[in-house]
Amino acid sequence: MPSRIKYALFYDFHTSTIIPDVGRRFDVETFTDQLVACGVDFLTWHARCNQGHAYYDTAIGKRHPSLDFDLFGQLVASCHRKGIKISAYFNGGLTDQELLEHRDWMRIAPDGRTLALPEHHPTPAVRAVCYNSPFRDHLKAMAREVAAKYAVDGFFFDCMMDSLTCVCPTCVTLMKERGINFRDPAQLTQFTRASLLQLARELFAEVRAINPDALFFLNGCLVEDMIGYNTQLECECLPTAAALGYDYLPVHAHYLRTVAQGNPVLNMTGRFYEWGDFGGLRKPESLEYDLFYGLAHGMRPELSDHFHPRGDFSQPVFDLIRPLYNDLQQYDEWCDDAVNCTEVAIVFPKPGAPLRFDKPLRAAVRMLSELKVQFDVVTHAAPWDKYQVLIFPDHINFNEGTTERVRQCLRRGAAVIATGDSGLNEDGSAFALQEWPAEYMSPSPHNPVYFQPEGELAAGLPELPMSFYADAALVRPAPGAGVAMRIVRPYHNREWDGLHANYYTPPDAVTEEPFLAIKGRIAYLAGKIFLGYYRRSPYQLRLLLGNLLRRFLPRPLLQTPTMPSFARAAVQKTPSGSILVHLLAYTPELRGESVALEDRATLADTEILLRLDGRRLTRVYLAPERTPLPFTVTDDVARVVLPVCNGHAIIVFE
Repeated sequence: MPSRIKYALFYDFHTSTIIPDVGRRFDVETFTDQLVACGVDFLTWHARCNQGHAYYDTAIGKRHPSLDFDLFGQLVASCHRKGIKISAYFNGGLTDQELLEHRDWMRIAPDGRTLALPEHHPTPAVRAVCYNSPFRDHLKAMAREVAAKYAVDGFFFDCMMDSLTCVCPTCVTLMKERGINFRDPAQLTQFTRASLLQLARELFAEVRAINPDALFFLNGCLVEDMIGYNTQLECECLPTAAALGYDYLPVHAHYLRTVAQGNPVLNMTGRFYEWGDFGGLRKPESLEYDLFYGLAHGMRPELSDHFHPRGDFSQPVFDLIRPLYNDLQQYDEWCDDAVNCTEVAIVFPKPGAPLRFDKPLRAAVRMLSELKVQFDVVTHAAPWDKYQVLIFPDHINFNEGTTERVRQCLRRGAAVIATGDSGLNEDGSAFALQEWPAEYMSPSPHNPVYFQPEGELAAGLPELPMSFYADAALVRPAPGAGVAMRIVRPYHNREWDGLHANYYTPPDAVTEEPFLAIKGRIAYLAGKIFLGYYRRSPYQLRLLLGNLLRRFLPRPLLQTPTMPSFARAAVQKTPSGSILVHLLAYTPELRGESVALEDRATLADTEILLRLDGRRLTRVYLAPERTPLPFTVTDDVARVVLPVCNGHAIIVFE
C-alpha cells in the first residue's frame, strides 16, 4: 500500500564543524509538542548532514564534536510517543569533514579538481564523494545502524546527483574494464548514473532488510529510475530561490503526479528565502500560495526550516506554520485522495535535470496555466492514452518509441501540436512521421522571423506581422497539408555586415514559407513560440496557442472566461465522485533581484463553466463552509459565478 503522509515538516541541520555548542538548548518535548499542534504526521530530520557529522550515538561515523548527547535518538522516541513518523536524513553525496580525513573517498572532477573553489563562492559542495569509493560501504553501514537502532519510519538520501561525475583511479579503472570512454561527457555521466543507482538500490535493500515497511526517497534527478524504490516523491521547490523561481513548482506539480504510481507527492517549500538562510521568514500569503497550489495538484504540504544548531526554539516559525496547516486541514475531507482531471499533455521525454530548467517547457506550462487548460507533463514513463491533445514544445526529437506512441495516439483520434524542431528524427534531418504537415529543409535563414496572422486561428491577433522572439525552422508544406499562416521575412538580418550594425530589421514581405501548417489532427508551428514566450511573454502567442487548442478541443473540461491570466484553476475528482475546482489568485512580483509574493488578489464575479460529462449535478458550494452557490446547466455544462475569491477558493460540484 502507498505510504500515507498528510502534513510533513523537513528540517535542515547541516552544522559546521567549528560550531561549539550543538544541542545545548534543545528541548525535545517542547519541539514535538509544537509538531502536534500543527497537525504534523511526518518529520524528516538529520541523522547525518552534508558536513559528514552524525547527530546520534554512532559506532561507525562521528558524532558532531560539540554534541554530547543522542539528539536524533531523543527526537525519534518523542515523535513515536506522539504518533509522528520520522524519516532519517542522510546526505549521500557530500561529507565535508569526513573527506578531510578520507581523501580516497573524494570525487575527482573531469578537470582534475577535488575542490569547488570555495574562496569565490562558499558552498556545501566544496568536497563531494565518489560513489565507487569505500564511502559506499560506510554510508550503507550507517544506514543499517540507524535502521536497527532507532526503528525509524523512513530514510531520505540527499544530493545523489549524476552531475557529480568522477575520474578518480577507481572510476577510470571500472570504466576501462567496461569499455566506457571516460573522456566522453555523455558516457561519463551515464557511468555515474549507473554507479549512483547501484548505491541507491543497495541502500534500499539494506534498510528494507531491517524494516520491510521503511519509507525511502532518493533526492536527485533520478525520479524515473527509482520507480519501485521511492515510496514517496518530494518536490524540493523554493520559489524565492534565484535558481528556481515561480515556474519551477508548476512544472513538477504537473509532472510528478504522472510517475508517482499512487504514492504521495510532497510539496517541499521553505519558511526562508534561500537554502542556508537562517534569518528569513516569508509572509503567510507567500507560503499559502505554495501550499494551496500543491493541494490543487494533488501534493501534500511539506514546509522546511533550518534548526538552530544550539537548539534555540523558534516560536515565530511555528506561529507561521500552525495557522497555515490548520487552514489546510479544513479541506481534508474533500482533498484527501482527490486526483486531477486532465485532457492535454505536454510531452517532454527528457526526465531528470533537463526537466528542472528547460525554458520552452517552463513556458509551455505557464501558457497552458494562463489559459486554464487542464494538463499534465508526461515522459515515456507515463501512459499517453487518456489525452486528447499532445503538445511537443520546440525541441522534442522523435525516436522510434516516441514516433510509435504518437502514431497510436493519432489512430485513436488525439491531436498533436508541435513547434520548432519538435517532430524531427533523432539526427534532425527530417520529420519522423509521414503524416506530418510539413517537410523539413533547414533552420530558417531569417533573423528575426515574423509571422502573418490570418484566418480563423488568428482570432484576437492584430492583422500585422508579429514577432515571436525566437528562431524557426524553414519548411515547405507536405502534400495534403494546409498552410494557415506564413513567415514574414525582414528586409535584412540583424547582424554586422562589416559596415553597418543592421539592428533595425522591420518586416518586408510575406513569404510562401509556412509558419503554421495543418494536416488532419496535426498542427505544426515552424517558430519556437515557447522559447519566445519565455523570453518576452507576448500575449499574442498565448492567444494563438489557445486558438489551436480550441480547434482540437472545442468543449474543454473547464472554462473561466472572466479570470485574469495570472490566476490559476485546477480540476480534481474526489473518491466520492464530486468535482473540485480550485481557484488561486496571487501576484508574484519581480523586485530587484528576487521575486516576491506578499499579497492575495481579489477576484469578483468569476464565471466558471464545468463540463459535466453526463453527471447529474445536485448542488454546488464553497468549501469549507459549504456556502451554496447558484448554478445552471446547459448542454451538459454547469455555470457558476463566484461573487468573491480572495486568494484561493475551492468550489465543490456534487
